[in-house]
Amino acid sequence: MKFEHTSVLLKEVLDNLAIKPDGIYVDGTLGGGGHSYHILERLTSGGRLIGIDQDTDAIRAAGERLSCFEDQVTIVHDNYEHIAEVLEDLSISAVDGILLDLGVSSYQLDNPERGFTYRTDAPLDMRMDQSSALTAREIVNTWSQEDIARILREYGEERCAGRIAANIVRRREKSPLETTGDLSEVIRASIPAKMREKGGNPDKRTFQAIRIACNRELDVLRDSLDTMIDLLKPGGRLCVITFHSLEDRIVKNAFKRNEKPCICPPEFPVCVCGRESKGRVVTRKAIAPGAEELKVNRRSASAKLRVFEKK
Repeated sequence: MKFEHTSVLLKEVLDNLAIKPDGIYVDGTLGGGGHSYHILERLTSGGRLIGIDQDTDAIRAAGERLSCFEDQVTIVHDNYEHIAEVLEDLSISAVDGILLDLGVSSYQLDNPERGFTYRTDAPLDMRMDQSSALTAREIVNTWSQEDIARILREYGEERCAGRIAANIVRRREKSPLETTGDLSEVIRASIPAKMREKGGNPDKRTFQAIRIACNRELDVLRDSLDTMIDLLKPGGRLCVITFHSLEDRIVKNAFKRNEKPCICPPEFPVCVCGRESKGRVVTRKAIAPGAEELKVNRRSASAKLRVFEKK
């Protein structure tokens, strides 16, 4: 299956990265290279882009798409949580901009073999890094009922988390859940008919939760943002595109904390904690797709872009 993915908020990302022709930029979620291609178009021979992705299919596709830029681009198979180590290996101490596009690619969603979608019956996988040991199948068949219910509540904001978890355990006692269809069947049997009639596809929240757990998505994001800001040059920018409220909340809070890190009580006349601002939040309100983009790419509807500029 060909790796295809429409770059979300492309113009907004390019504008907010404030690209310098001779700058160094990192695309921490390279995907098929859509955003990176347009960043590279704006660089002169002195500019450079480092693309990082944990999906080998994405690495292969991006390598083909960006091959025309030759020695201006370096592609690394890794998770963006290791960005500091990646840059150190390349003898780069600071960069002019970093981009994260946290959405699941259209290729990953539409390729049944990857097991991300509930629209096709396929093996339960959901790994973004195909070399990772943990799969969705292992989560639903080996994790405790309590842990499954917890991730459904925390990562999927699922109101029927307890019932779904209990039914997953009950089902696997008869035979393991092997496919996305097996999981979907349990979910639909766990949610009352009146609730299924509201709020879209009842599978969505559970699949999201298991995918997040399988790939440690929120932990990786939470643990990486401060490091990324530290790696920026003065005036450098970090652009992050999120697709659900859990991600957006982490980004919003991290940016706010780095802009105003003081922990002194409000009644103190002057700051004594010594924590200094690392920069400013450029986007007081998250940037959302415009009407034209929504017409051509309905999957962009939940996208939000937030931007931080290093001091």
